[in-house]
Amino acid sequence: MILRLFAAARVATGTGRDTFDLPAGTPLSELLAAARARYGDEFTAVLATSRVWVNGDEPPDGQATVLQASDEVAVLPPVSGG
Repeated sequence: MILRLFAAARVATGTGRDTFDLPAGTPLSELLAAARARYGDEFTAVLATSRVWVNGDEPPDGQATVLQASDEVAVLPPVSGG
């Protein structure tokens, strides 16, 4: 599964893309838990205010959404402007 990270999530992790080797059928919540474990407190704080999309859409079952090996999950922090 591919995790795409944007804006503050990219800053918190130091990368814009990461791969997680989790089996097909893994719930989104487990992927996000693995990402929190990998990236720590700063990423966890960003994730708390972010939207998470699967393959370009909001997941229909929220964090219970079951992922496939080829899925792309995006972490989209809120955008502020000035």
